[in-house]
Amino acid sequence: MFDIWQEIYSTIKRNKLRTFLTGFAVAWGIFMLIVLLGAGNGLIHAFEQSSSERALNSIKIFPGWTTKSYEGLKEGRNIRLDNKDLDITKEQFEENVISVGATLYQRSANLSFGKEYVNLSLTGVFPNFPEVETVKLSKGRFINEIDIDQRRKVIVLNAKTADILFGKTHTEPIGQNVKTGGIVYQVVGLYKDQGDNSSSDAYIPFSTLQIIYNKGDKLNNIVFTTKNLESIEDNEAFEAQYRKVLGASHRFDPTDDSAIWIWNRFTNYLRNLGAAKMLRVAIWVIGIFTLLSGIVGVSNIMLITVKERTHEFGIRKALGAKPSSILWLIIVESIAITTFFGYVGMVGGIAVTEWMNSVFGNQQMDNGMWSETVFSNPTVDLSIAIQATLTLVIAGTLAGFFPARKAVKVRPIEALRAD
Repeated sequence: MFDIWQEIYSTIKRNKLRTFLTGFAVAWGIFMLIVLLGAGNGLIHAFEQSSSERALNSIKIFPGWTTKSYEGLKEGRNIRLDNKDLDITKEQFEENVISVGATLYQRSANLSFGKEYVNLSLTGVFPNFPEVETVKLSKGRFINEIDIDQRRKVIVLNAKTADILFGKTHTEPIGQNVKTGGIVYQVVGLYKDQGDNSSSDAYIPFSTLQIIYNKGDKLNNIVFTTKNLESIEDNEAFEAQYRKVLGASHRFDPTDDSAIWIWNRFTNYLRNLGAAKMLRVAIWVIGIFTLLSGIVGVSNIMLITVKERTHEFGIRKALGAKPSSILWLIIVESIAITTFFGYVGMVGGIAVTEWMNSVFGNQQMDNGMWSETVFSNPTVDLSIAIQATLTLVIAGTLAGFFPARKAVKVRPIEALRAD
């Protein structure tokens, strides 16, 4: 066995550049496969993380502007949502709606405790708000139904906001009173910062904000969770019916998609899930073809090696060398090249994905209303990297097998012809 390795080393040493270029193709193939898989995983992990943070069976309704005339009314009307739309959603869609809520904003409120104050936005919400948004309580409780019914002056603060107001005096926030515009609110809960652009908002009961800040019966958006909608087709049919009902209430064309904007997380999830599967398949296809280019290179160099050593193989056979020894020599050389350079490519690919993870591992995009994680943990499982490399080695073995068979068929007489 030692003699075989000596011969392989001698062959590689005589053809350094050719071996390096062939090995580089092999290393580049596995390197690109791992990097592409890592980048794809970064997108897929971000999608999965974003999906897990919110209820997938949730729908948000936003007001819009009409783009079609309807019943004598011109296009360009602003459709504003109100309390009546909440009642419509609850009463006319009981078969498909679990819980209904809404959101209302009061911008630029100065919230104070003693000498400390902070400027933030007050958001009026319903109890179902944490189900559909990235609000995770760290202490206390959230807004409940009694708060809504009795229009209580209670407030839920961001933990960082609470630290600004209460940190210097080391006061326990829960149960304390804070002021804004002469109105006193009792702190009932704290929530963790999720990195959203609204992470400094303070939450109060929807009904409280609506009456104290003279918002009438208007609201910014409706949010509800759904049931019995298992497919994209079911959700699209529900959305069409919902537009029809609200269109009759606000007098807009139910086919006018701009009159109200419907954000359906479940249909978006299903579409993104399909896109993620296609992305993964595309990455593997590109990676495999890149690997094949390296394998073809190995096969070619083995064919060239056999051609160059025809004289040598013929003399070996004339001296009584067994065909299996020649076969084994070529195959081991092929395995050695693919294993070494495949390992180099694998290590390089893993190093790059770890670098991507450290630099771009938690990228977020602010779309104006909330922040979405768009790139997260772009790494590849070590077992997958090893499996890909082992597959490369097996393919390298096959790449050496066919040139090796040609070497075995060399007859002693060909040694003389080779001269």
